[in-house]
Amino acid sequence: MKVNVIFYSLYGHVYQMAEAIAKGAGEVKGADVKLYQVRETLPDDLIAKMGALDAKKRFADVPIAGLDELSNADAVIFGAPTRFGSMCGQMRSYMDSTGSLWMKGALIGKVGSVFTSSATQHGGQESTILSFHTTLLHHGMIIVGLPYSEARQMTMSEISGGSPYGATTIAGGDGSRQPSQNELEMARFQGRHVAEITGRLVG
Repeated sequence: MKVNVIFYSLYGHVYQMAEAIAKGAGEVKGADVKLYQVRETLPDDLIAKMGALDAKKRFADVPIAGLDELSNADAVIFGAPTRFGSMCGQMRSYMDSTGSLWMKGALIGKVGSVFTSSATQHGGQESTILSFHTTLLHHGMIIVGLPYSEARQMTMSEISGGSPYGATTIAGGDGSRQPSQNELEMARFQGRHVAEITGRLVG
């Protein structure tokens, strides 16, 4: 059972969530889990001006996802930060390059799942995941979210991301807030949940 986690991250928040997702998926017997990032479209000088160059170096060795990382997987878990309530342009560009897979129906019946980050509590986390689902549905993928059996998403004692649509984290207005333990555990649960369901389907 092959589970690929494909993400885009600028400041490292989504990368941390992707690692937790991969860790959870890897806890399922028979899961072969790989981590990939989508190609960066911003030039290095602009990334440096945005103060993200050091953060990007932390996961520079993560391989770039091609189309094979979609067609050869049994499940794909996508991670992308919000940009005005939708997935970021880098992930949109990657998904827009999948027309040849759509023509062949190459992703029909595969499991798809999504996680995200936003600057604020109400920064479009849910709309980002739901709009991402539209693309996955056009590909015929089977969507898996984050069920309420993961009770951490109902936490009221702290500010936290997470919804039945998928694990999320809040980066803060200046990006200084890092994923909390609660958020990372939800991501880990989501990875494990997706792998368990995928195992049943491919088994």
